[in-house]
Amino acid sequence: MARYFDIHPANPQRRAITQVADLVREGGVIAYPTDSCYALGCQLGNKGGMERIRAIRGIDEKHHLTLVCRDFAQLGQFVHVPNRIFRAIKAATPGSYTFILEATKEVPRRVSHPSRRTIGLRVPDHPVTGALLDLLGQPLLATTLIPPGASEPMNDAALIRERFEKSVQAIVDAGACPMQPTTVIDLSGDAPVVVRLGRGDPALLGLTVDAEA
Repeated sequence: MARYFDIHPANPQRRAITQVADLVREGGVIAYPTDSCYALGCQLGNKGGMERIRAIRGIDEKHHLTLVCRDFAQLGQFVHVPNRIFRAIKAATPGSYTFILEATKEVPRRVSHPSRRTIGLRVPDHPVTGALLDLLGQPLLATTLIPPGASEPMNDAALIRERFEKSVQAIVDAGACPMQPTTVIDLSGDAPVVVRLGRGDPALLGLTVDAEA
């Protein structure tokens, strides 16, 4: 049965955030808010948690999971950032963007894309998520909380509790999220490609991008 945490969206209570972080360290999967949508997350390296997240979402290993980092410096530990896009990514973090880049050796192979050795990374602009990542000291392995068969993410923590309280170890309620997923930009090739247009404006990155067909 999931523990339910009612946390202030702008000034998260440290005691509650500490308890959530402890559950993550103990191998738990959590549902938590971000600057785009509610998401599912677990500790990087938690193979069982990763498998539970995929089962909850109904996705296979070809679906990119995302490393949610606390800041740009941490992001740089897990992906190779080419010089040509270094400033653009730094300027867009924190923000509602997910960047697909070549993973470093710090990323477990089972986490990255099975054929491309790439991984999605983001730095969310949300006080609750930021406080949690600060305490953890490492990224969350995460994905947007979209139930199997649905096209829209869940945005009501009470409904998330009703549906998934037996599937996750914690539900972090910090109120409604913007209900719009991140903009996903694949930067692993020669030219940037917008895989999904969402909350983040690609033009703010100063990049010339082509929409994926």
